[in-house]
Amino acid sequence: MKKEFNVVTGEELLNKPLREIEFVVENLIPKGLHLLAGAPKVGKSWLALWLSLMVSKGEDVWGNKVTQGTTLYLCFEDNEIRIQNRLFEITDDAPNSVCFCTEQAKLETDLEERIRNFVSGHSDTNLIIIDTLQTIRKANVDSSYSNDYSDLLPLKKLAYELNIAIILIHHLRKQKDSDKFNEISGSTGLQGVVDTMYVLSSDDKRSEKSTLYCIGRDIEKREIELERSEENIWIKTNDSFNNPAFHFSDLLKTMVKFIKDKNSFCGTPTELSALLSSYSDDKFSERIISKHIRLHKKELENLGIMGDFRRSNGKRIIELLLLSDDSDVKNHSS
Repeated sequence: MKKEFNVVTGEELLNKPLREIEFVVENLIPKGLHLLAGAPKVGKSWLALWLSLMVSKGEDVWGNKVTQGTTLYLCFEDNEIRIQNRLFEITDDAPNSVCFCTEQAKLETDLEERIRNFVSGHSDTNLIIIDTLQTIRKANVDSSYSNDYSDLLPLKKLAYELNIAIILIHHLRKQKDSDKFNEISGSTGLQGVVDTMYVLSSDDKRSEKSTLYCIGRDIEKREIELERSEENIWIKTNDSFNNPAFHFSDLLKTMVKFIKDKNSFCGTPTELSALLSSYSDDKFSERIISKHIRLHKKELENLGIMGDFRRSNGKRIIELLLLSDDSDVKNHSS
């Protein structure tokens, strides 16, 4: 049988509804494979423990909404007594949905199977933290790009398969760099395979202040200034990313206002762009309009606005229809 690629055309791809990125912690920790690196004793494990607890309870992380679910903290460098002592410092109320394991497991032996079995028994699992990366790798493996990338690729595929977030705790090299992510120990293969990187960095190990540097495929580049409390909880003191709870963009607000007035629209993206621009001081490009309609299709439907695309005489047509004129539409158009 002749083998061919299973392709999708550009038009088919553009007409597909866009799937929103799924987050465990909104705008901070998406589903996928991530790396949290920091110098020894900087507080990585305290942060990992606190994150596990917060996600298991569904409580906000630094003002970011959390998708509640079972969490698994694989603390392979610690024992239960140490974890217990740390847990007592940050809480006196740990739910059954936060789980810990100190038994060793290795990549390409039993780690992946054990993770699958755990998720199978805890279907609401959405976060697994492995402390540390080095404990799950084979001994004496050189840190070439190829080895670093190929070692972690199965974990990345596993995170996608199970629709969870996996965070690997890792170390920094001693050599300082103006780019904090270049301080991550190992080759750039690690940076190439993971979806998100976080670096917890402090200028002085004796200081209780640190900065969490964040960069990834599905999040905005971000710096969060933190201060460790007496209970060893990292408190946010400053954040480069303004993260309100869900708010419509100016474009979507303008679109809601327009449809509320007109009830419906059928025309080209160019025509819609001109009409929307007359409702706002901003100029909205045709491409951005089409993308926002697809990306926020569910939100628009919840407001009683149906959006669709079709072709007519070779032209791309956008159809918008107001199905209801409820208070939600009024609120979002103001």
